[in-house]
Amino acid sequence: MDIHEQTVIGALVAEDYRTASVFKSYGIDFCCNGNRTIGEACRKKELEPGRVLRALEEAHGQVNTATAAYNNWPADLLADYIEKKHHRYVTAKIAEITPFLEKVTRVHGDRHPELKEVAALFRDSAVDLSAHMKKEEAVLFPYIRSMVANGTVHAAFGTVENPISVMMHEHHIEGERFEKIAALTGNYTPPADACNTYRVTFSLLKEFEEDLHLHVHLENNILFPRAIRMEQERSS
Repeated sequence: MDIHEQTVIGALVAEDYRTASVFKSYGIDFCCNGNRTIGEACRKKELEPGRVLRALEEAHGQVNTATAAYNNWPADLLADYIEKKHHRYVTAKIAEITPFLEKVTRVHGDRHPELKEVAALFRDSAVDLSAHMKKEEAVLFPYIRSMVANGTVHAAFGTVENPISVMMHEHHIEGERFEKIAALTGNYTPPADACNTYRVTFSLLKEFEEDLHLHVHLENNILFPRAIRMEQERSS
């Protein structure tokens, strides 16, 4: 893929996930808002496009055989991978982070009142993400697997674009939540008086956000567009 100002961010990251680190370093959202062009994102962030493009070209040109070629995976395999890796991760880490965050807020909340808002945001995220993943596992992913297995393109929800639009809206909400959490925590930088639990909690939150970025990217930029194309091809 040629990289220029009109290149769509999500499409580029779908082709080469190594470019995600460049977008992240410039504070450009490549998952929830991956449908923008590089030029649009640079203008919004008041960045010089040439500088970003050069960094992207450098990352794109590097040899890295460890990078998973998600874009080449069959849709049903990608759905299985997301469910077994990312959904299980979210469930496990919610159970791990929640008590840590509650303890840190209880002990340090008076000196660092932003922790109370962080804890509230994460609680909301935990509830909404859990419900979100159940909907994908019960409705959307089985339909995608059925299209791959036997070409089924009829469902009670009509076109696959209907549940996908709901999922993408919910992804956007989570992206905004974690932008707030990152801002409140100084990009997960513990203060000088932080205890070990405080530091571990921030580290876990940062890891959670990074996993969520990949999770949402795989759905928004690869799985969902492929499901829409698959349905259109089988319906014609």
